[in-house]
Amino acid sequence: MTISTRGAGKAPAVLVLEDGRSFRGRAYGAVGETFGEAVFSTGMTGYQETLTDPSYHRQVVVMTAPHVGNTGVNDEDPESKRIWVSGYVVRDPARMPSNWRSRRSLDEELASQGVVGISGVDTRALTRHLRERGAMRVGIFSGEGLADQETLLARVRQAPEMAGADLAAEVATKEAYVVPAVGTKKFTVAAIDLGIKGMTPHRMAERGIEVHVLPATATLEDVYAVAPDGVFFSNGPGDPSTADHPVSVMRGVLERKTPLFGICFGNQILGRSLGFGTYKLKYGHRGINQPVQDRTTGKVEVTAHNHGFAVDAPLDKVSDTEFGRAEVSHVCLNDQVVEGLQLLDQPAFSVQYHPEAAAGPHDAAYLFDRFVTLMEGQRA
Repeated sequence: MTISTRGAGKAPAVLVLEDGRSFRGRAYGAVGETFGEAVFSTGMTGYQETLTDPSYHRQVVVMTAPHVGNTGVNDEDPESKRIWVSGYVVRDPARMPSNWRSRRSLDEELASQGVVGISGVDTRALTRHLRERGAMRVGIFSGEGLADQETLLARVRQAPEMAGADLAAEVATKEAYVVPAVGTKKFTVAAIDLGIKGMTPHRMAERGIEVHVLPATATLEDVYAVAPDGVFFSNGPGDPSTADHPVSVMRGVLERKTPLFGICFGNQILGRSLGFGTYKLKYGHRGINQPVQDRTTGKVEVTAHNHGFAVDAPLDKVSDTEFGRAEVSHVCLNDQVVEGLQLLDQPAFSVQYHPEAAAGPHDAAYLFDRFVTLMEGQRA
């Protein structure tokens, strides 16, 4: 990514997809050029949490909601210390934020962090195109980044693809840190940071858990050095087929039969650890309105998603694995994608979506309680 200037929200800009289709608009945020995978998010709110979710590393996010930026940017809602999206696409940016917590406009925040965006784009047409053709590489160009269509298209096609990308270590913490339990400490959890969102350890801390957040490169010895009652594997970016180290660590946890919980990338790591494959979805699930059924209870939840890969596990039977029987516990009602796994002979489960609900509905908060129940059972 190269940045030629800040702000200048009225400069001409163009978005170019790798299949040759382009959309013209105006610069939003920083002016320059950026590349990534074009994906769309269906959430009508929570744009600040989306922007700061490390799972969006190297992705250009298209907002399907037409009006974006109306509540500005505050200092309380970020899910990490920076914006991770490679670029941002909106149709109708707010001219002036209106919220009592707002400290600056979204345009200003994007510009200050060097995030190249584009506004005035027909995001409905762009989203329909991505649904039909699939997520693909894209470039946004403005200012000195502008050139003729053939030149821009060639540069987009030179950008790296998401398939085969190993990105977790790029977004994870470099040093371990501790999130203390709220109130009386009941348990200790080692959390492997593959791109963790700030709300996740907070949800565990609310339940009396002291969370030791460890780098993506943490070894099995590092995990057990904190004497954990449970181990957690977080969300994160990239292709799970590249995550050999986290898979190795998780297999060690499963061998010791320590209670285990995974979210999103952590679900894909559990799938691989159990011997299942993973595959890239056509355009992924992103947003805060995705219907999922908990097959263990029959309950349907509206959930928050951000994933472009999924686990290839059978929906119609219990599978025999190296670590005992496993089954699909949750499934997406839109397309029958695997949204959760659980072992039947030891305390381990995972979900593909985001129960920490930042942003999103709180339908799946019970999963943190389920993790607590596993640790209580193991201790008993």
